[in-house]
Amino acid sequence: MHDTILHLAPPTPADAEELLAFELENRAFFEAHINARPADYYGLDQVRAAIEAAQREAAEDKAYQHLLRDAAGVLVGRANLTRVRRAHFHSAELGYRIALAAGGRGYASLAVARLLDKAFTELKLQRIEATARPENIGSCKVLDRNGFRRFGRSTRSFELGGAWYDLNHYERRADD
Repeated sequence: MHDTILHLAPPTPADAEELLAFELENRAFFEAHINARPADYYGLDQVRAAIEAAQREAAEDKAYQHLLRDAAGVLVGRANLTRVRRAHFHSAELGYRIALAAGGRGYASLAVARLLDKAFTELKLQRIEATARPENIGSCKVLDRNGFRRFGRSTRSFELGGAWYDLNHYERRADD
């Protein structure tokens, strides 16, 4: 992973067409692991609106979305800090998704490491939380590699495709 080059940047209107293509290409893969986006998301105007919403949320300190690009500039994933809570908590939730074709190259681990650095230094957050299904071993390993500590498990707490799944709950603190 130490040789991996990965660029993180907030989405801009110029990314709309490429982002739509990325989401369409990986739709079935993503929907096998996380809940589906609304069907009407998959249009250029909707993706543009989602980018505008992401920019507003960042300006309002509510969420920070990032596109992940490899050394050649190819969009390989997304990583986000969402549900930013300032007063009394100074926390956020971490989420990420890597394209099927880009899996296994260390992008998720590197993206999480970079977002943690941003969260704790630039954004001055104190706690980052994440969840992962126990059977998603790759995601659990990404969190473990980045110093997250599992602090609980909720049973039958996540519904996907009509089936209920458990979730592991993780935390990483700035002072860890």
